[in-house]
Amino acid sequence: MFGVVFPNRSFPMDISTFTQIDTFHWVLDMNHFVGEAYDSIREVCIFLLNNFTLPPDKALAVYIQSPGSPFVFCGAVTITRPSAVLSLTWPEPGGQLQLMAADSPPVSAKIGVSVVDLPTLPSLDVAADKKIERLAMKVGENLFNFMQSFCGVDGSKLIVPMDILDRWFKKFQERAKRDPEYLKGFAL
Repeated sequence: MFGVVFPNRSFPMDISTFTQIDTFHWVLDMNHFVGEAYDSIREVCIFLLNNFTLPPDKALAVYIQSPGSPFVFCGAVTITRPSAVLSLTWPEPGGQLQLMAADSPPVSAKIGVSVVDLPTLPSLDVAADKKIERLAMKVGENLFNFMQSFCGVDGSKLIVPMDILDRWFKKFQERAKRDPEYLKGFAL
């Protein structure tokens, strides 16, 4: 049905590496793969196998879970997008206390794959969404730092010149024209 590979970390693995939960859900326990160093795995490539036909209204969605946290959507593949390299931004491990028997295995990170209805998925390009978010945050930080250098304080209020946004934007545009690499630094 599908296979995965962790770039620079593994050979291709097929569905047999995963534990099948039910007809439409599979889980890979990261303890068996990398132990507690799951957060060192930063990306996964998932792909449909040649002889598998996924219905056009379905997708194979990929989720990740740090120990004790809920599953977080990472991306998906469809029949029109049969492979994808997905960034793995692991959520913070959960802090809740979990009572377990002494002989039970430790709570571990997991990668989940499930067949889902295509219309129910968020954007398939989660990595691009995260890059846009980081870009917006860096541009906002640049504006804040620029404004802060011209600020005055009046009690609990910051006072800035009225033309501060125009000045910042002109400086930003000039720098981007002079140095094409400048904007690339914001998208890291």
